[in-house]
Amino acid sequence: MTDVMAQPSPAQEGPLAHPFVSKWASRYRGATVEDLDPPAALSLTPSDTIQVALMSAFERDYTHLTVVDAATRALLGYISIPQLQALLEQGRVRPEDEVRTAMVRFRRRGAQYRVITMNTPLEELEAFFAGAATGGQKQDFAVITDDRRRFVLGVATVQDLEEFVKRRPA
Repeated sequence: MTDVMAQPSPAQEGPLAHPFVSKWASRYRGATVEDLDPPAALSLTPSDTIQVALMSAFERDYTHLTVVDAATRALLGYISIPQLQALLEQGRVRPEDEVRTAMVRFRRRGAQYRVITMNTPLEELEAFFAGAATGGQKQDFAVITDDRRRFVLGVATVQDLEEFVKRRPA
């Protein structure tokens, strides 16, 4: 599994490293991530239990939950609920285990990140999902933060983008 919030990218600012052609550009018409109206992120701490993570995700119908430091609220990683369910079925984790045993940690050293904010154009979000900034490695979701990556504001999924496109006339 890979880092997602802000994927390693050859260029922190400016155009995407690989030319990307949006299949839905005509429907975006200047829309940004904010136009997706993403739900607020639900963040856990590494010491929360897997059972709490599952219950929280199912109550809100979320597929990914962010994991933050309990003291600083710094983003540490995420939990993928489908992956977590697979780990439970395989017996690799138990409901009473801490989230830290199953979370995917973001790599911070030596990597530049693609920051996704509420002001990110949907063309860039689509390119992120398609893997344009990650060497072709597709992403299922993006953690939406403020410009400085201090606060987790929400999570956007490929499905959110597809639903937006379905609602917009061509």
